Amino acid sequence: PKSHCANMAARQEPVYWLGKDTLKVSMALFAENRRRLCERLRANTGVPKKSMVVLQGGEQTQKYCTDTDLVFRQESFFHWTFGVTEADCYGAIDVDSGKALLFVPKLPDSYATWMGKIHPLGHFKLKYGVDEVHHTCDIADVLSGKSPAVLLTLRGLNTDSGSICREASFEGISRFQVNNILLHPEIVECRLIKTDMELEVLRYTNRISSEAHKEVMKHVKPGQKEYEMESLFQHYCYKQGGMRHTSYTCICGSGTNASILHYGHAGAPNSKTIEDGDICLFDMGGEYYCYSSDITCSFPANGKFTANQRAIYEAVLKSSRAVMAAIKPGVAWPDMHRLADRVHLEELVKIGILKGSVEDMLKAHMGSIFMPHGLGHLLGIDVHDVGGYPEGVERIDEPGLKSLRTARVLQERMVLTVEPGIYFIDHLLDQALATPSQSCFINNDVLPSFRSIGGVRIEDDIVVTASGMELLTCVPRTVEEIEAFMAEGCDSKAFDH
Repeated sequence: PKSHCANMAARQEPVYWLGKDTLKVSMALFAENRRRLCERLRANTGVPKKSMVVLQGGEQTQKYCTDTDLVFRQESFFHWTFGVTEADCYGAIDVDSGKALLFVPKLPDSYATWMGKIHPLGHFKLKYGVDEVHHTCDIADVLSGKSPAVLLTLRGLNTDSGSICREASFEGISRFQVNNILLHPEIVECRLIKTDMELEVLRYTNRISSEAHKEVMKHVKPGQKEYEMESLFQHYCYKQGGMRHTSYTCICGSGTNASILHYGHAGAPNSKTIEDGDICLFDMGGEYYCYSSDITCSFPANGKFTANQRAIYEAVLKSSRAVMAAIKPGVAWPDMHRLADRVHLEELVKIGILKGSVEDMLKAHMGSIFMPHGLGHLLGIDVHDVGGYPEGVERIDEPGLKSLRTARVLQERMVLTVEPGIYFIDHLLDQALATPSQSCFINNDVLPSFRSIGGVRIEDDIVVTASGMELLTCVPRTVEEIEAFMAEGCDSKAFDH
């Protein structure tokens, strides 16, 4: 019967799945990505008929000069296009027909001894739902047989790192006409706008990472090391969510470390002892099948905010809520940063740290003393996702705003972080106190008692929808929610380790 056949087909649809309660991701996600890319390329008058996209996947690398393999994670553009987890592959797409070709390494017999089964080419065709699979050593001959007018390779600037992405290259590429300019802006615009299937994965990465943050909030107590909390987060994400990687180095700042925006690096490796009275600023996100998450929770180590901590926390929460209420298609992201600055300054006046006219403070760039970073960034397969500054979108050269990773106008299906913060960064405060045009706004009899707080950041991941936004992150956010949750946590047992 027909229904039986339909069920069989559904069962055989290729998926990425790590079993248990982890997310099943259909290879249709990548087929849809390729379809959208080809559609864009066909609409581009500069792209001739009979063009082929050629991408080179990530390569397996070793630790310095040793033979110790680093855990491989696929190159992001290649992952977006093919969803392939193996290293050292190539991929090609016939732009006119949309047909996808995958090229995998021809493995030596010794591979079977050390690394496991050598799969036939048909295995990869089924696994990834592509039209053809060949060995990488045959790429020049296979592509020649397709008689392409031009090979479109990927070369362009990553506007966050300043690095150029790596263009595909293989022995025999000189036989072909190659264009390395057309592809990059088109694939970047495709990655900017997330499909329903991609949004499902990002909802999952947020759900697991949110639960991991809650697990940490339940178990944090004075006397523990910051790295113990990093370890618990990573353990939860991997055990419950199948996340082998985090999206970035975990930031577990407590006390004054909360004022160090990218704390947690090798020079400051989350190694302080968490003390009674500290605020914990924990910025961590798990990654599933190369899709990221980026969440920050700020809360008191002992479960109770002091009056000063509460005042700063609620100022940041107010700006987070104001920005979220204003987000919708057509809004310029720099205006959202300015809105957060304005709310912060208004609240700092109420608290008594600042005095005078908020309008004058904005002109003097007072906002960037307390929030030197940008309000948020694009998120996707990379935690700082591509597309921040395409041609025609300029970086704004002003304190604070110049740190924004995008200055775009929001569009439906963009995914971004909203991460306002107020920090007490000694060198910025001391600089401001030494600058008459700024020191005139600072109440230096009130400020000193706040410096030891370090900082507060509240970071959520959101999707821009037709009429507003969808919040992906789900953690306790109000002071009341946090205190109640942490009080409960003291009595609850850990998840099944």
